[in-house]
Amino acid sequence: MDVGERRTAEEPRLAIRRESRSARSRRSFLLTFLPLLAAVLTGTTVLAVSGNILLPLERVVTLEGKMASKRDFFEDEEVQRILLKHHLRVHITSSGSREVAVRDISSYDFVFPSGQPAGDLITAERAAADQYAKVHRPFVSPIVLATYREYAETLADAGIATAQRGSGAEPPYYYVLDMRKFLQHIHDRRRWNDIGVQRHGITNANRIVAQTPDVCGSNSAGTYLALVAFTWHGGGDEVPDTDREADERGRDIRHLMEQGLPAADVFRTYVSPEGKNIAPLVVAYEHQYLAYQVRHRATSRRLDPQRVLLYPSGQFVTQPQFIALNKDGDRLGELITHDPELRRRAMELGFRILDQAGQVAGDQLTGFLRERRVPVPAIDGDDTRSEMPRLRYLERMISAVGDCPPADVVTGQP
Repeated sequence: MDVGERRTAEEPRLAIRRESRSARSRRSFLLTFLPLLAAVLTGTTVLAVSGNILLPLERVVTLEGKMASKRDFFEDEEVQRILLKHHLRVHITSSGSREVAVRDISSYDFVFPSGQPAGDLITAERAAADQYAKVHRPFVSPIVLATYREYAETLADAGIATAQRGSGAEPPYYYVLDMRKFLQHIHDRRRWNDIGVQRHGITNANRIVAQTPDVCGSNSAGTYLALVAFTWHGGGDEVPDTDREADERGRDIRHLMEQGLPAADVFRTYVSPEGKNIAPLVVAYEHQYLAYQVRHRATSRRLDPQRVLLYPSGQFVTQPQFIALNKDGDRLGELITHDPELRRRAMELGFRILDQAGQVAGDQLTGFLRERRVPVPAIDGDDTRSEMPRLRYLERMISAVGDCPPADVVTGQP
């Protein structure tokens, strides 16, 4: 054997094995299937933890509702999660509370006006037409005036506001507003510069006013109107009890009211960066401010020191009314009134939840605010409770102030 033959015999031969079609198929299957399996397992775990494991297998009922500021509750992600556990989903149409009362609501399962006057309009009309209407009252929220620290301190310097000291916060976040003195300054057409706002680092030549939503559509504006009328005419039993008197009262206080911002935008304008320049003092609900400060503390680890509240010396505690317009709506009303998770979440959103007797339920909100290191307001102010006019006369006052037709009120309804 020669040298060439030996070398040929000694060289190894490498054989390349082709991957079989079946092996390629298995690998492709695993690359596709394993991520899908991981996603399914993750989704199943999330559903199990949230209590919604069976939701894909059960029908979820979508309810249509119409409301104003109380939409904050149903737009909350945690509320939506809890409702899904009960196989319910809610779609909200935003509208001022009085607008809810005077418009057609036949296509809705429920409405949720922010106060009793608008609720009474709806229930009276449906009772007269023999239509379904069941009322639930899950929580309350007082009317407040939201402003900025410079304006609150200016009012305090002028003897119009007094800082609440009971909350333990320094500087204070809550003040009691002397409504009579405040309205007198509006009546006298005083301007912010006239009472020394410049001493707090800003200047404002505009008149002193409290900005409200459109009184023809908003419960907060209508409630504030009633408070203004009550205060301006001396309190006590000074509420109108004839059509003529109501018309006169409305015309008499018209110059004390400043309105025009859409109902849904007033508080959002207040918390926006431009709010101080657009409307430095607005009518709002307590729960909106408390929920804002809780969120601000959670995201920035501190309170917003610039935004504060004024509690009117006379108070109307508004009574939001959830009005079910059919059986499905009633089921939702029962849940938000009695379900422990939903009641707790309402409290976490700043509402004062009610007990079975319709009274504010203990001090849950106080404890929650303290846990979140948000100052607790002293709600009672000077313990004055202003009397709301009868619905018929309130409607006539709203018409006189807002140049809108009074809603039809069923004779004999309060």
